[in-house]
Amino acid sequence: MPYRVTTLIYCFDSHDRTLLLQRRKAPNQGLWSPCGGKLDTNLGESPHHCALRECREELGIETAISDYRLTGIVSERETNGEDHWLMFLFELLPRIDRTPAPIDEGEFAFFEARRIPELPLPRTDREQIWPLFWRHRGGFFVAHCETSVEGERWTVEQSQPKRNFTSH
Repeated sequence: MPYRVTTLIYCFDSHDRTLLLQRRKAPNQGLWSPCGGKLDTNLGESPHHCALRECREELGIETAISDYRLTGIVSERETNGEDHWLMFLFELLPRIDRTPAPIDEGEFAFFEARRIPELPLPRTDREQIWPLFWRHRGGFFVAHCETSVEGERWTVEQSQPKRNFTSH
């Protein structure tokens, strides 16, 4: 079974609040997550070009490849015959100081980092992906998840935590 390839884009305002989307549709309906979406693999779209397209479609902003920092790669292998996922986590470096208009996918809001754990989030985001992102913001990581009927097993395969991160 091939991977489903997606991007997640972590966006911030000038107060370092995080922009999240409360999803109206499955998966993750009613939950908060970064914007992003699936690569158009039929066109051979790259993860960076997917991020450009998703920012244009979801946030209504034009960006350049140089506006993104690849913070992490997460692969999820589902041994129960479900989907395998390969996710590229980007930080959008330019700050966004307006809340984007609602879209078919949901509505946007900015949150301080300390408030994010209080929000309804996808479980793996809360337990694994957000902690990895915060620890590696300004650095880089690669993580892999094996999911089976027995549960999940997460492995961090590469870790270069942030070093003297400065806001833009």
